[in-house]
Amino acid sequence: MSRETDRRPALLLDTMLGKLGTYLRMCGYDAAYTLSRGVEDDDEIVALARTEGRTVVTRDVALARKASEAVLIESRDTVDQLREFRDAGFELELEDEPSRCGACNAPLTRVAPEEPTPDYAPEPDYEAVWRCRECGQHFWRGSHWDDVAETLSQL
Repeated sequence: MSRETDRRPALLLDTMLGKLGTYLRMCGYDAAYTLSRGVEDDDEIVALARTEGRTVVTRDVALARKASEAVLIESRDTVDQLREFRDAGFELELEDEPSRCGACNAPLTRVAPEEPTPDYAPEPDYEAVWRCRECGQHFWRGSHWDDVAETLSQL
């Protein structure tokens, strides 16, 4: 599936692709996860994808056939899944600034320099920090970001 590089489709990942979803969110995809939505049944997944205009990303051949827009992933290994997703015509690059929560997929907001951050996050006047609008988790471009960048560069 090819598309314009500035418009990434909204995705719905099935229960077998949770870790892939985290990577895709770091690349700027709106990547909802079926378990987070409380949906596991194939017909419910297809209905949700249709209602929200999402492309289903799945390892389930039967589910991929049912969905009007689907990407079938065969591998169990996350790096191989990323490669398959890229080979299906999707761009995989980290954004300059994170835009989606890696945990819950909600949008992120930049933390102002004077705002406090949790002990685990850097001070926002020292390093750029973002906060999830839904779950409150904080993100920054640290070693995990570098590790993902390295993984993507080796695809």
